This record gives sequence, C-alpha cells and structure tokens, in this order.
Amino acid sequence: MSESTKKHKATAPKQLSFAVFVCSTSRYQEAQKREKTADVSGDTIESSLKNAGHKVLSRKIIADDKSMIREAVHSVLTSAELDAAVFCGGTGIAQKDITIETVSPFFEKTLPGFGEIFRRLSYDKIGSAAIMSRAVAGVAKGKVLFCIPGSPDAVRVSVETLILPETSHIVRHIRE
Repeated sequence: MSESTKKHKATAPKQLSFAVFVCSTSRYQEAQKREKTADVSGDTIESSLKNAGHKVLSRKIIADDKSMIREAVHSVLTSAELDAAVFCGGTGIAQKDITIETVSPFFEKTLPGFGEIFRRLSYDKIGSAAIMSRAVAGVAKGKVLFCIPGSPDAVRVSVETLILPETSHIVRHIRE
C-alpha cells in the first residue's frame, strides 16, 4: 500500500452508517405473507458491517421491482445519516435482474474497479461463471452505493474483501 493511501485511510471515518437492501421478489413475498424468511445474505452483510464497527441504520427486503429499488436509492440519497448502501441481489443476467439498471443511473461517478476486482476474486472461486456477475459500485450525493450478487459466497467476498477495507476511504474522498 502506498504512503498516500495509508495516510488517506488513517484519516478516513472509522464508523460509517449503512443501509442494506436485499433485492429478492421471493423473499419479499414471503415477508409480506409473514412467513419465516431466511435471509442468509442479509444476515451476513449486517453482521460483517457491525462486527467491523459500523452501524446498519436500515435493512429491508424489497422485490425485484424498479419502483421499489428506486425508492430505496432515493431514501439513501436523501438521508443525512447514511454514508453507504449495499444492494444485494438482482445483479445477474436473468430477465428479472434489474438492480444494476435501476441503481446505476443515480451514480455521479462509477467505481469500475469494484466490479473488476470482484469478478477477478470470483473467478478464483467459481471459474469462468464469474463473467455473469455484473457487480458494480458508484457514488452519488456524497454516498457510496454497492450492488452485489445475492449468493452468500459472493456476499462474503464482496463485503470482506472490498466493501469493508475501502468504504471509509471512498467516503473520505467523496467528502473532500
């Protein structure tokens, strides 16, 4: 790590406030019926963030629905308390996977390295199927937004290897 990166990370905020949105129509429908809803990926994201000393101010399961996802993004961008959001699920290539198309128009700047490195790390674990991941991140209105796949393994890779080590650093720079 370069000296300037070390300096930037040392002066970055130590505790951030996150929102977590799990984009899954099936889980959303279960939750609406008040059925027991297993949300391993959401649990993993929340516990990882909290164990690293961050706050999770909001966590919701939403459907693969443009208006619901837009509303979630809007809630993040208009919140004075939130620093970052993780949108989990809906990042594949199926017809219903619309998270990327819905969130990315809000980006003022994209972070292409996030998706590139995520796919590289995924390739080490799952091989060439990693090309089907469309994980992406960007910044808007002083917040950082991550769109990650919904599988528990993908969540662990993205949160532990990329989101936790870099979000404070990103937030430091977007506040300059």
